[in-house]
Amino acid sequence: MKLNLKRVVVGLTMAVCLFSLSACSKAGSEAGAIDADMRAQLEQIPVASYLELYTGLEDKDTEQMRKSLVKKDEVAALAEGIDSWENVKDELGGFISASDSVKLEEGKEGYSATVNTVFEKRNMDFTVTFDHKLSKITGVAFIPQYTFGEKMEKAALNTLMGMGTVFLVLIAISLLISCFRYISVLEAKAVNKNKPAVPAAEPAVPAVKEEVEEELSDDLELVAVITAAIAASTGSSPSGLVVRSIKRASAGKWKKA
Repeated sequence: MKLNLKRVVVGLTMAVCLFSLSACSKAGSEAGAIDADMRAQLEQIPVASYLELYTGLEDKDTEQMRKSLVKKDEVAALAEGIDSWENVKDELGGFISASDSVKLEEGKEGYSATVNTVFEKRNMDFTVTFDHKLSKITGVAFIPQYTFGEKMEKAALNTLMGMGTVFLVLIAISLLISCFRYISVLEAKAVNKNKPAVPAAEPAVPAVKEEVEEELSDDLELVAVITAAIAASTGSSPSGLVVRSIKRASAGKWKKA
């Protein structure tokens, strides 16, 4: 723990020395190009020493390291890099070495210094960014270098997850759509359940027209006329004819006659 605290103190001391040198830099350097004086100052930055703050950090000292770095605004960004380091350190393994050459670049937000490092499992590019005045560290980045096979494997997994998610959503939507017909049936049942029952209408009984046969045999005058007509048409004597009943014929038959 004391060793880690010493590393923090050394790192902070180097940062203060670095920022004190920034007062000698040119204020009118052209954007997009690093002049010789600025490049010389950037090359003096011990980028690998900042990496040692993370590689030598133990889990029990993480929180104390974070608090120590946050107190200094010039190096507070190093505290934010602790979480990034925790995410990649298992993929890297133990630290072996760091390259002596530093790649310098200028961007919109300032300057960046990148050094290639070697670990047990894979190499990594470690980048520290500064503001244009070199008065403050604005961020750190840990970029592991993966093989082509590892990149293809991750791409395949990402594609599989993406396509799997799409198909699951489509299946869920199709199931939801298929349930719509049952929803309408259930809704109709619920509406009908609340309505009062209507008694079934009794079938209409067709009215039966009772045909009352009119008894015409009691009409003596009609009987006499009919008897006489029959006797005249047959040439027989009226006394030999007996009329027992008289029925009214339909009008259609008379029309046909």
